Amino acid sequence: MPASARPVDAPMLEYYLAVSARSPIAVRMVLGHLLRTLRKDAGIDAETAGRFIRGSEAKISRMERAHVTCKPDDVADLLTLYDVTDPELHAYFAEMVRIARQPGWWQRFDGVLPDWAGKLIGLQEAASAIRTYEVQLVPGLLQTPAYTEAVIRQAYPLALQQEVDTRVELRRIRQNLLVRNDAPHLWAILDEAVLSRPMGGKQVMREQLRHLIWTAQMEHVTLQIAPFNRPGCIAGGFPVTHLRFELSALPDIVYLEQLRDAEYLDKPDETDHYRSVLDGLAHAALSPGESLELLEYMLS
Repeated sequence: MPASARPVDAPMLEYYLAVSARSPIAVRMVLGHLLRTLRKDAGIDAETAGRFIRGSEAKISRMERAHVTCKPDDVADLLTLYDVTDPELHAYFAEMVRIARQPGWWQRFDGVLPDWAGKLIGLQEAASAIRTYEVQLVPGLLQTPAYTEAVIRQAYPLALQQEVDTRVELRRIRQNLLVRNDAPHLWAILDEAVLSRPMGGKQVMREQLRHLIWTAQMEHVTLQIAPFNRPGCIAGGFPVTHLRFELSALPDIVYLEQLRDAEYLDKPDETDHYRSVLDGLAHAALSPGESLELLEYMLS
């Protein structure tokens, strides 16, 4: 097949690296997508590819779905099998493998951060748009340190002060993505109950309301309140986060958090369903302007 007809070329790989390099998790997903694209293009089934790298069909599936971190030799061997011989392309793939194997900044908080939550942070780092609906608490990306501490103390009543401080610091660093030059668009819908729940006491909530007003006026933040008196603002009583990426290699992902675990959905029929739920909530909720007025009224 002529080089120009290959499904992967140097400009594409350079672009993918530039956009996703901030997050090892995103690079791992891009890498898996590209390996699957090349395998399909070469007409090779997963079982054959698995045997070629001294593995199995299941191993190829885990690599392509980014459930494991790819080894450099495995990727180099698969490129050979898929008839990718250009040294420049091999170099780009080697760089992807290198980045994908690096720890994200959040991994230094492993002592207080479960694996399933770390994946969310890595995906948010690479997302171009984050839509979230919260029914109990202010979204983590919009919390003040005092509010975060109140949430942590309620969730971990036996935690020592050092652990509490570490968890607050983790959340503070996560919020840095909102002040990046290439910050994602954050679209947050809060159930009115979030504002009525005095987490941390009256003064902490007043500070939190001021912070919501400030962030709601940022160009890349859309904030809406889902009021009690609108039936269309009921969406099952659970939080939903929908992530969209600039890269076509990355599918939309829906994050559903439970008490001690989380679910990540990436099948189009699933993500489309939750996107439509969020669309319905956004239509039923107060407009951004009305939501800002409500916040200011509650603060007055």
